[in-house]
Parts: sequence; C-alpha cells; structure tokens
Amino acid sequence: MEHDPATTAVVVVDMQKGFCHPDGSLYAPGSEAAIEPVVDLVDWAHDAKMDVIYTRDVHPPDQFDGAHYYDEFDRWGEHVLEGSWEAELVDELPADEADHIVVKHTYDAFYQTELEGWLRAHNIDTLLLCGTLANVCVFHTAGSAGLRDFKPVLVEDALGFIEEDHREYAVDHSEFLYGEATTREELGIA
Repeated sequence: MEHDPATTAVVVVDMQKGFCHPDGSLYAPGSEAAIEPVVDLVDWAHDAKMDVIYTRDVHPPDQFDGAHYYDEFDRWGEHVLEGSWEAELVDELPADEADHIVVKHTYDAFYQTELEGWLRAHNIDTLLLCGTLANVCVFHTAGSAGLRDFKPVLVEDALGFIEEDHREYAVDHSEFLYGEATTREELGIA
C-alpha cells in the first residue's frame, strides 16, 4: 500500500504514560506493547518526510464537574490530569520540533480541537492511525476523520488495547464503516 507523504500524516493517538507505563492509572499491557511498533511507524514517517501528529488526552481536574452525562472520570477514574506525569508522551516517543501535537479532552481528537483545520491547511487527506486504545480513542478519532472526508487507515499492529478482541473489533468496524486497515509490513516497515 502506497501513501503520498505530501498528503498523508501519521496520527499517534494518546501514547501517554498514564496508559502505556506500568505506573499509569489506566495502564494496559497491550498499550505498552504498542510503543515499539508506533516508534517504528514514526521513524518511517520521519524518513519519508511525512507529517506526524501526536494526540494527548488531557483533562483539567474540574472538566466533568456538573456534567449531565459525559463523565470520563465516572467511567475510568481520574486519569491524565492536566500538568501530570501521566499526561506526558511516553519517553520512547519524543516529538520532533516539526511534529504537531493536539491536546484533546474527549475520545475524539477532532472534537473541539484545531486538528481538522491543521490537516486542511497542510493538504492532508489520508491518516495512518496508531496508538491507544484501539476501540476507544483511536476508533472515535478514525470515525470522526471519515465523517470529515479524511481517509482513516488503522495500522492494526501498532494499536494498543486492553483485550486483544477490542483491537480486532476496532479494526473490523473501522474497515466496515469508513476506512481501511494496514500493517507495518504492508507499509514496508517490518
């Protein structure tokens, strides 16, 4: 599968210490296992002169105060609080100065962020999505991308998960609804 580096970006979703490090409050071994494949993908993108975008899930401590329904702290407990160690990207993924970082406050990296405008300003139409969790933030970001007429492509062997079947669900449903899936090998990485 070939992707034009001028119109394709790698989107690294939420590879943060709170999810990927054993001391993180929402640590999942499947997220930690995704670090090396994501690093491979980012290195490949940098070598190809392809844009790399990192999303960081960050929650102000009072974000869900007074929420009617949507309250991630109620569902998951407090996590990746603004300014915390947990909210930082994992050490293995230092962002280059040329990389773009999107701070988001929900599962969807497009919701109330500048991501769509940034992609359009850079003439990006295809997104290679990796990161964690496959069936939560990656899935919601991929769906939102597809609804905005971007082509979302999940890199299935660079996705973190809690349960293996969660990753399979995300990949299958993403392909079925609005996108495609690929692997690092199909991209020429592994």
